[in-house]
Amino acid sequence: MLNPLALQDLIDRALEEDLGFGDLTGLSLDADATATFALNARQEMVLAGVEVAVQVFRTVVPRTNIAVEAHDGDRLGVGAPILTVSGTARGLLTAERTALNFLQHLSGIATLTAAYVAAIEGTGCTLLDTRKTTPGLRMLEKHAVTCGGGRNHRLALDDGIMLKDNHIAVAGSIPAAIARARMVAPALSRVEVECDRIDQVREALDGGADMLMLDNMDPAAMREAVALVNGRVPLEASGGVTLETIRAIAETGVTYVSVGRITQSAPAVDIGMDAISRP
Repeated sequence: MLNPLALQDLIDRALEEDLGFGDLTGLSLDADATATFALNARQEMVLAGVEVAVQVFRTVVPRTNIAVEAHDGDRLGVGAPILTVSGTARGLLTAERTALNFLQHLSGIATLTAAYVAAIEGTGCTLLDTRKTTPGLRMLEKHAVTCGGGRNHRLALDDGIMLKDNHIAVAGSIPAAIARARMVAPALSRVEVECDRIDQVREALDGGADMLMLDNMDPAAMREAVALVNGRVPLEASGGVTLETIRAIAETGVTYVSVGRITQSAPAVDIGMDAISRP
């Protein structure tokens, strides 16, 4: 998931945003001063973004000595060590906020994702993310979802065909939309159709859809759709799913539940960076 060229570009832009024309506070320190800092969890979390944080520090201070104490996907308790970084104090402190921003945000997504995964444990249903991501950060946020135990839906619009209500409205009908999609779909691409009602489920099945999204259906309607489809194609439930409702949705027998909140609304976790030694 972490394309190294794209990752470096993200880091460069984040550092440029934070640095401006120079770190005035950092410049007040002696240029040759060195220090060691520890990054620790200040709350329980599922970790994501370690590689990103490491790359931030190495971008600013190439000769940074880094000890990686925990890895993406690890469950951490309060006080658990994540990284220890040693090097030029001025550079490490310049990199601090950018490294923590990535690490705290991505770990927040992984932590919330893990909570949703735990809520449907034992149902046989799989949690998916969506394209509701922070512009420019999709690669990282979808990586964080996998660290929390979820799976990725489409990474981008070229990653599969999903016919939603507006596509169907423009095409004129579900069968017409599917037929037009088949004309442009690569041979191995699936065509998924969004369905709001049971009659649309029948239309999509008859039209040859490869997968159906049950959009904002209540559990009773979902169970009816599951019975109607009878395993012929995968079913994805979506729309307004919360930690309180996801278990009942998963228990209807759908294959997947997609949740935009895990990337769109995940709160950042608390991670600290503290000096543990200096000259």
